[in-house]
Amino acid sequence: MTTQKRYRAPVLADVAREAQVSVPTVSRVLNGSKYVAPELAQRVQQAVRSLGYRPNEAARSMRSGRRTLVSVLSGATANYGYARTLQGIETAARRAGMSVTITMVESGDDDVVRRAVDLALAHPTAGAIVLEFDRAGINARRMLPEGLPVVVAGGGSRRSGGIPAALIDERTAARQATAYLLRLGHRCVHHIAGPTAGKHSGRTEGWRAALTDAGIQVPAVMNAEWDAASGHRWGERIAGRDDVTAVLCGNDEIAIGLMRALADRGVRVPQDVSVIGFDDQPLVAMWQPSLTTVDQDFEDLGERAFGLLERLVDGDESATSSVVVPQLVVRESTAPPRD
Repeated sequence: MTTQKRYRAPVLADVAREAQVSVPTVSRVLNGSKYVAPELAQRVQQAVRSLGYRPNEAARSMRSGRRTLVSVLSGATANYGYARTLQGIETAARRAGMSVTITMVESGDDDVVRRAVDLALAHPTAGAIVLEFDRAGINARRMLPEGLPVVVAGGGSRRSGGIPAALIDERTAARQATAYLLRLGHRCVHHIAGPTAGKHSGRTEGWRAALTDAGIQVPAVMNAEWDAASGHRWGERIAGRDDVTAVLCGNDEIAIGLMRALADRGVRVPQDVSVIGFDDQPLVAMWQPSLTTVDQDFEDLGERAFGLLERLVDGDESATSSVVVPQLVVRESTAPPRD
């Protein structure tokens, strides 16, 4: 039985030995700090490629004085909004020649958050971006040290305090989506909300505000999780109710689960019940019927957050919060109510 050889990352000394030059020569070639004869430089670069050598960015940033690592703290990284926001941050960071580390904050418990922050800041970090979608993110932001450039990405229309933020105004978007259903002629709009995770839900607040503006009594919120199964369970209950003709869902997955349960019980969408989702995930346009939803551009949110942090790192103290109102995308799942 053969023993698998354990991988060892090559270091400067390995490159120097392969190129038959000194370690300082390798360092000068890689840093471009001093002139090196072209023949020696070529040998060094060939050895780098041959060995698969990768520079230690942490050590390099400490030597140069310019940090190029961005720490991102996030809650449920697998959820759609979180994942797409992280993608936007990474895309923008690559364009700027910077690297990203992602630290998952598993809960809002103080000890858990403290360990996550310690882990995120264990490397020489230029600054931090906190995904403030839940209690874990809120607490992580509060535990970051003063003086560290910090930007928040999340939902809302404004922020108090001195930390700039990239925001999605989901409250206004939910208000507009609810008002759209009322303009179609629905006498009321019900709401299946996702978990708040210890923070205010702009989607629920916007829904409630639109009904209040129209002088409509606000029905009880239908509380759910973020998954399709949770929406399906509510669909089973709604299917037997004549008073529910329009539903605003907390996200697209809830909406898809809801529509499937309604279809299984002979309730037609949109003829019997109109449904609006939130997020505009890639596959909802292909659903039958295609889903009317609120288009939240999370990748843009991540890119805007990184742009703000880059300005802070460069010493631009004028960086201010940016807010985008997501737009309603009208498709086939909404219509006027039956006579």
